[in-house]
Amino acid sequence: MAHHNSKAQQMRQRLAQEAAQILMESGNRDFYAAKRKAAEHLDAVDTRNMPSNSEIEEALMTYQRIFRADSQPKVLRKLRQVAVQAMRFFVDFRPRLVGSVLRGTADIHSRVTLHVFAHTPEEVDMFLFHHAIPFETAEKRVRYGGESTVTVPVYRFLAEETPVEVVVFPLDGPHHPPLSPVDGKPMRRADLARVEKLLQQECEGKQS
Repeated sequence: MAHHNSKAQQMRQRLAQEAAQILMESGNRDFYAAKRKAAEHLDAVDTRNMPSNSEIEEALMTYQRIFRADSQPKVLRKLRQVAVQAMRFFVDFRPRLVGSVLRGTADIHSRVTLHVFAHTPEEVDMFLFHHAIPFETAEKRVRYGGESTVTVPVYRFLAEETPVEVVVFPLDGPHHPPLSPVDGKPMRRADLARVEKLLQQECEGKQS
């Protein structure tokens, strides 16, 4: 029985590593698609030992430390610098950084994603228009637990050639964050002070 469990765990690890490599090479963060491709590559389509998204993200971070040790931290630092600038720009909308730039798995394919809060999406619309920033609009479905989903507006634009995505939440909506598509837990959010601190720690670590 122990031997079976060991083989099952080894398969989970192999699938997680393969999926992480697929994510790193493709640049997208579609964990489900990466799992299916990994299972196909390892001839394990019918396996019951599929890794969780969290296990894949952990494997991704390990790969980045090993194979992107020189480039990935620089890219992440640049993205966090852009995030700080964008958060200062949107300061009146109580911006929060989310996603791979906050979690530390961002790479050259990643965008900065902010959650902002407004009475109406038109406030953000007019704000960007007033500052002559070209933007595109979209919608995103976010989940709050169970089957509760909400469709929220998204604004996308470039800041120093870096894609920025601003997701607008209503001021009178739920105060708790939506669930993360990675691990299904409430999404981590960081305010401006927290992101500035992350950047400062990175600079101090680089100097030491």
